[in-house]
Amino acid sequence: MWQVARKVVRLTLDLLEELDAPCRTCATWQLDPVRRARACSPQEAADERAAWVSRVLREWGSCGRVVLVDGRAVGHLVYAPPAFVPGADAFATSPVSPDAVLLVSGYVDPVHAGGGLGRVLVQAMARDLLGRGGYRAVEAFGRATPTGSALGAWPGPQVARCALPVGFLGGVGFGTQRPHPLTPRMRMDLRSALSWRDEVEAAIERLRGAVRPAAVPAAERSEPPAP
Repeated sequence: MWQVARKVVRLTLDLLEELDAPCRTCATWQLDPVRRARACSPQEAADERAAWVSRVLREWGSCGRVVLVDGRAVGHLVYAPPAFVPGADAFATSPVSPDAVLLVSGYVDPVHAGGGLGRVLVQAMARDLLGRGGYRAVEAFGRATPTGSALGAWPGPQVARCALPVGFLGGVGFGTQRPHPLTPRMRMDLRSALSWRDEVEAAIERLRGAVRPAAVPAAERSEPPAP
């Protein structure tokens, strides 16, 4: 049976170039309001984003995870301490808590949507941050679309169009930290991202035990009838 090879790796500048995602040429999070107000071409935005990733890698360390399927980058998460993310100041629900890292952006190729890659990336991010120490949680600004709003007429601030959907964040373990009708700030305890997998694996083992026939001790086994 043919199987897909799946692997999660650290975000690098080379992988950043390979990401086929709308946010690859977006630097909304990385620019302060003055620089963000200046019009720039997609290439200029991509250069700004690459320069930002380079700076964060140099001053803080790994700031993202990329999932590869058969060697091709199909999804990613980018995260960093809020001090590196001036675009976060545009949200009404800022600032981010001092014990948290900010999940900046994420994307999974629609071809691979629904396969759990988003949760795999979140767990990889949690393992990375727990290994560093000093952080208790990840926070993110969610994007909530009011009922009845047209897709192209979302009424929130422009910067929030780059935020992750509330539905996705809730589905991978985030809860509301500071409510807002359009851009709530959401939070996930780092250990909960890993304990979810442990709980699922334990549940699977319990299920296997429930359906597996119990072994009968040798002393209790009946002898086959004599011929």
